Amino acid sequence: MTTATHTNDHNPAENGRMTATELLPAITPDLEQLLAAVVALRSDVLVHGEDLLNTWHRRIQRTTFEAAARNLAFYLALRRCDLRPLQRRLAACGLSSLGSSESHVQPSLDALVAMLSTATGNTASEQVLFPTETSFFEGEQTIAREAATIFGPGLHGRTTRIMVTLPPQAVQDADFAEAILRAGAECVRINCAHDTPEAWAAMIANLRHAEQAVGDGRQVRVLMDLGGPKVRTVLPRKQTKHRFVVGDTLVLVRDLKAHKHKNLPRIGCTLPEVFDQLVIGAQVWIDDGLIGTTVTELSADGALLTITHAPPDGKNIRADKGLNFPDTDLVIAALTAKDRDDLAFVVRHADMIGYSFVQSAADVALLQDELARQLPADRPMPTLVLKIETKRAVRHLPEIIVQSAARMPTAVMIARGDLAVELGYARLAEMQEEILWLCEAAHVPVIWATQVLESLAKQGTPSRAEVSDVVLAEHAECVMLNKGPYIAEAVRWLDEVLLRTQANQHKQSSQLRALHSWQALFDDASAPATLTGRA
Repeated sequence: MTTATHTNDHNPAENGRMTATELLPAITPDLEQLLAAVVALRSDVLVHGEDLLNTWHRRIQRTTFEAAARNLAFYLALRRCDLRPLQRRLAACGLSSLGSSESHVQPSLDALVAMLSTATGNTASEQVLFPTETSFFEGEQTIAREAATIFGPGLHGRTTRIMVTLPPQAVQDADFAEAILRAGAECVRINCAHDTPEAWAAMIANLRHAEQAVGDGRQVRVLMDLGGPKVRTVLPRKQTKHRFVVGDTLVLVRDLKAHKHKNLPRIGCTLPEVFDQLVIGAQVWIDDGLIGTTVTELSADGALLTITHAPPDGKNIRADKGLNFPDTDLVIAALTAKDRDDLAFVVRHADMIGYSFVQSAADVALLQDELARQLPADRPMPTLVLKIETKRAVRHLPEIIVQSAARMPTAVMIARGDLAVELGYARLAEMQEEILWLCEAAHVPVIWATQVLESLAKQGTPSRAEVSDVVLAEHAECVMLNKGPYIAEAVRWLDEVLLRTQANQHKQSSQLRALHSWQALFDDASAPATLTGRA
């Protein structure tokens, strides 16, 4: 099996990736040929995986992450090639198709080689032993342990925890925390982009009081999200309101006080650094993607934007709304001066620190160095929650995870709001699955976030789409709900749905519990009692 030394994005075989032909020259029932293909795949994965792992070794300070790093390297090596032809052939032979091998790559390949060697009586191929059941599921157990340590044990055996963002009312309302705990929440989030350390302290004090009132011994974990660099709209003090439709133009300006564009609507930006990185043709999305624009002209004082997407009846642009630049690799410091100040409180009270706008391993190292300076000696190392919300973060995700987990406990938050705008809604479902796969391979727990059960939390009734969304959320170790007057009801409802779902699904694997809805079809049959039994 050969790989080329140059890259060609249009030819996977010339980009260091194996082709389906190399894996399986022909569709045939010949098990010897199938064995040869799996042996070749295993060899390729181990060689390239070890090469990648060697580039990470110097960073790994936590010995508990070594096995996870090796599995992640093997998984990335495995997914260099298109496995679908091989998967189909393996499935037709009643063998594992590697479709649920994320947490245990080498044991999965070892089991296939051992099984095919046994089936063919082949003793000439390299001797690979069947993995033990313990070693096969070790990665899965590691993720479970990490999740229990980070988020706390799941209530009544639930494997996906529930996190709730604390609203401003949690400062004054001592009953709010008790209500969400009784409904089933295991952890809470405080957004440091809002309120003050005094308000955060009051929220935490009310939370600890609620723990005592509930009285089940629960120790609720606290995630404190650093605000990060805010890329938001700024409006002139006096400007006629304009309802923007497709085809309209406006100017994104460096200085709102300048009058060079007084004939066009103007908006400013909280981060002037973006102007030096924009190019003509780049997309700029406003207000969580409700308005889409393209840069059509650049000047020293700003960028002319043409509206390409807007609601049919138009849309106003208001101050402090999000700006996204999906075509632009924004080079912005992920850790702001305010974040450094906030860390003085956060490191003394948070179990988890949320890192907004992290886009590279260097961003992670920056926060880790700051934590080394500020973390009190009597405080354990907090968990770093990596918020994945940009294209650049997705592209660098393996390096980001390794840099973080090599030094401290780590989880990943899939920030689906910004990610949908950055990637496009059509790609969100695909990419969130890929992120889940990668995190499972790295034995890193995941928080599924943004607009989960939003209609239920805000209006008291879930939409049908939200119900289906929650079922997919079972693939994560934690689900985060945001604010709303019906948030306790949303937690209670989510608790029940997650319990039901985990009886049918674990990560990518279907759990084949007995289907009681159609049990009457067999009431007169003599099905073995050991194959029935209620979930």
